[in-house]
Amino acid sequence: MSQQYAQPTPPQGPPPKKVGAGKIVGFSCLGIVGLVVISAVAGLAGSSDPKKEAAPPAAAGVGAAPSPVAKAAPPGGAEGDVQIKTCEVDPSLGWAKAGLTITNRSSKTSNYMVQVEFVDASGTRLGDALAATNNLAPGQSAQNTAQGLDQIKSKITCKVTKVTRYAS
Repeated sequence: MSQQYAQPTPPQGPPPKKVGAGKIVGFSCLGIVGLVVISAVAGLAGSSDPKKEAAPPAAAGVGAAPSPVAKAAPPGGAEGDVQIKTCEVDPSLGWAKAGLTITNRSSKTSNYMVQVEFVDASGTRLGDALAATNNLAPGQSAQNTAQGLDQIKSKITCKVTKVTRYAS
């Protein structure tokens, strides 16, 4: 005598919902915007004295080779931790960029946010850029680039306009 067993039937509920690609992209963008806002707020909270002199400028033209910055005594505070090493406009894209060296001269491991502006010979602002470095130990240096996204067709000068340093 053989026994037959009935197979249990799976529960008949709605199928699990799938997350659409649009939602994933949307929430990713929202997260990035949130990080930028938090970084900006943190930068404002730890900002240095705006009356201090910015780092010396570097000049370059479209298609020109990067030009070094004249050596001068670094200003005090966080501004003195940043030096512009190169200032140039990419000949194919027309985007300006400043090559930076950030050296932590404080006694604590720190994060940096550096604002750079690109100006023409008359001082007219043509664009700006940001660079950030995190967890820089005391005495440690990092190379970074502040990359602009504006089309520029003239010779430029790069200026550090603000440096925010805060303990990490």
